This record gives sequence, structure tokens and C-alpha cells, in this order.
Amino acid sequence: MVSAIEQEILMRCRYLNGEKIDTIYFGGGTPSLLPEAAIASLLTYLDFLFQVDENAEITLEANPDDISKTKLKAWKRAGFNRLSIGVQSFSDSSLQWMNRAHHSAQSVEAVELAQAIGFSNISIDLIYGVPGMSDADWEQDVHKAIALQVPHLSCYALTVEPRTALDKMIRTKKSVDIDADTQARQFSILTQKLAEAGFEHYEISNFAKPGFRSRHNSSYWQGTPYLGLGPSAHSFNGTSRQWNTSNNALYLSCIKEEIVPCEQEILSSVQQLNEYIMTSLRTIEGIDLNRVATRWGNAQMDALLLTAGKYLESGRLTQIDQRLQLTEEGKFLADGIAADLFSA
Repeated sequence: MVSAIEQEILMRCRYLNGEKIDTIYFGGGTPSLLPEAAIASLLTYLDFLFQVDENAEITLEANPDDISKTKLKAWKRAGFNRLSIGVQSFSDSSLQWMNRAHHSAQSVEAVELAQAIGFSNISIDLIYGVPGMSDADWEQDVHKAIALQVPHLSCYALTVEPRTALDKMIRTKKSVDIDADTQARQFSILTQKLAEAGFEHYEISNFAKPGFRSRHNSSYWQGTPYLGLGPSAHSFNGTSRQWNTSNNALYLSCIKEEIVPCEQEILSSVQQLNEYIMTSLRTIEGIDLNRVATRWGNAQMDALLLTAGKYLESGRLTQIDQRLQLTEEGKFLADGIAADLFSA
């Protein structure tokens, strides 16, 4: 698989038209399971074929149980300067319910070991709204994350996807369903505690100490073009989306034939506007009305403001200068508000 991805890198090296790369992200799966030499080889190949900025943010996703002193040193030597660690919870009962392979002590050890090796830019993932998780349990998770002095947190409400094991457990009454009120309450606890600890709530699910926003993820929310490599990887060039096949066997056979196995969707002007509304509304900066007027026209801006009126009146949106931003009350309802603001 690694050699196939290297071949795809070679085939797509002109995709960015010589533009410098300022973020690289190894994730969307469990890249930390790969041998250290394989990860280093991929990063070296990217650096050889693309113009990678010397100050680029280079992130690796890792599970706590995959982290060791040997791996951390190898990742650092290879050029990684940011880690995203899938902690999910510091409660062993919650981890067991989520069927995670690691336990809470491993998470703490992984973060502290990474810090000792010299990784200062670390993000951890946490999940709230887990059935059986009390508000006190969640508050302990948040306090533990703060105590570990990590500069970035990504926190998500547990969701139930159709035809998953969790969906079946809930339908067969083997697990209680997710409670929206509990999730809203725990989201409020999260935002309050992290604000008190000096974190900036810069995107609905993301919190950072000053200077530690995820530059890579921020590029998604700002509509910056990006290139995805490997099975299931997505790419965006400003006007279209491409996605590679998720079938590993098909991916390997196509790459062998020097074909990138991807599909493409050309985004209409309205789709581009709606995508901008969805992504920008999730950020602390909000929707730039001047940008909407300049790129999509005054009529679209006026229509957007007209629909936004009810949310401005209800206190779920606020308008500061020429920007529409979610209030604290509106943040937990971000996706629904954004969908309502979409242009037809």
C-alpha cells in the first residue's frame, strides 16, 4: 500500500501547480499502525516532489495504544511536528462502552511521553454525550485534558450512524439512546470550562490555546484547495471535489495501471455558496457578508440576511460589522441553522 501511495503522489505531483504546501496531515484512519520507516518514506517522498514550506504544520494521527518512545522519536526525526491523539475519554467505562482498545492510563502516558520527547503541539480528541456518562464524568474528562496542558482539543458529540453496531444496540434495547438535552448540557460545560482555562473556541468542535489552532483543519473551513492521497482520500480545488475509491484492492490495481481511481463532482455556484455558509458559520469568524456579496452577488447576500433575521431575533446569531456569527446558544444548533441559511 505504501508503494502505491507513493506512486499516486508521483502521478499527482502537478495537482497544486507548484504552490507551496504549508500543512500535511496523515490521518483519516490509523497511520500510526504503519512501520515508522514507511511513514518516514511517505513524508520524504512528499517533500521531494512538492514544495513543502520549511515551517509547514505536519500532523500524524495516533491512537494511545500505538504510541511508544521509539515511534515518537522516529516520527519526530521524520519531520512530524504535531500529534493528534485519539483519547476519546479518560473514563475506562466509557472507553469500554465505545469498544476502544486502550485504557485511560495509556492515554495519559501517551500524552506525557510525547511531551517528554519534544512534541509541544498536541491535540487530543474527546467524545461527550456517551450513554451512561454523567455531567460529572464529562467534567472530569475536561479537567484531565486541561491538567495535561495540551494546547488543542477536538470535542465531538457522540452520533449514531445508520446500520452500525451502536445503531443496532439502540434499536434492540441493548443500549439507551443518545439524549440531546444531555449532549447540549455537556457541550455547555465544555465551552465554559475551556474558556476559563484560556482556550479559544475557534470552531464548533475545536478549542486551542493562542497560537495553536489547527492550520490544516482551518484550511478546510476557509475553502482552501487541498490534495488527498490514498484510498478514500478527498481532494478539493475550489470548484470541484474528488474522492478516491475506498476499495483497497481496486485502488491498488488502478494505481498499478497508472490510473487514479477517483470520482469527481463539479460544484455549482449555489453549492459553493452553501458550502461556504456551512463551513464558515462553524468558525469564530463566521460568515463574511462582504465576501458573499463580492463572489455571489448582492441578491444572495440580501437573501441570506433575510433568512438570518429570525436567528438574529432569537439570539442564536449575531451580526458584528459585516459578519454573521453564532452565539453561545446557537453553537450547539450550528448544522441546522446553516442548512436553513442555504441558498435554494
